[in-house]
Amino acid sequence: MDSFVKFTSLSQGRERIFRTTQYACTLLNYLIHKNGSNKELAAKLKQLESNMSAGRKLFRLGNTFDAVQTARRNVQLSDPVLRFYLTVVPLSRALYFICDNILWVGVVGLSDIDKEKWNKRCNHYYFFSLIINLSRDVYEIVQLLKEEALAQKEQQCKSINHLENNHMQREFVWTARVKTEAFFILLFQSLKSNPPVLLDIVKNLCDLTIPLDKLGIYKTNPGVVGLCGLVSSILSILTLTHPALKLRP
Repeated sequence: MDSFVKFTSLSQGRERIFRTTQYACTLLNYLIHKNGSNKELAAKLKQLESNMSAGRKLFRLGNTFDAVQTARRNVQLSDPVLRFYLTVVPLSRALYFICDNILWVGVVGLSDIDKEKWNKRCNHYYFFSLIINLSRDVYEIVQLLKEEALAQKEQQCKSINHLENNHMQREFVWTARVKTEAFFILLFQSLKSNPPVLLDIVKNLCDLTIPLDKLGIYKTNPGVVGLCGLVSSILSILTLTHPALKLRP
């Protein structure tokens, strides 16, 4: 109970709960419409989904400054590739939050804006940040793959008898075999020893379906969007309540 109270006391925690509820409503609403039953319940779920979306926008009002501060901190990272990824992503999210805040002003009726235009801009910046995040995930996998291949090479070099007459042939076969084995071992290790990498990939891939559908790049249906959003939201809650599962830096 104490951990739940601590989680809900955080603005991020409340936003995650709202997001989970929103996409659960999207999924349930799709299933109800598909079965053609209980239209009254479907209307209530649609209203609840809209309320959760508006509530999330309210929680995100100060996130622009947090994103800029995060980008400033990440500029100091020693790894140039990670420095690029982890600086560009927060800046992209900062632009997303600015558009989202403007959209919130229009949703609550404080100003007359083109909601469709600003919603499209939100999804463009969201899509871009997800692509960069997935690129970072690929980079993490490559690094893990290199480490695994190096460890295997050191281990196998101790047991392999190098003969001068067939050294080149052995080296080629060995290298190809190690790379293949290392790839599958890495997938296994991602589940066992590096769950943050796997969780981040799954979360980003699930999130990617949302802007792809909204922007019309790859249209699915509300059921797929709701399911992917729900899975992503649950993983976000998991990484927030268990910081060890969050991909760092």
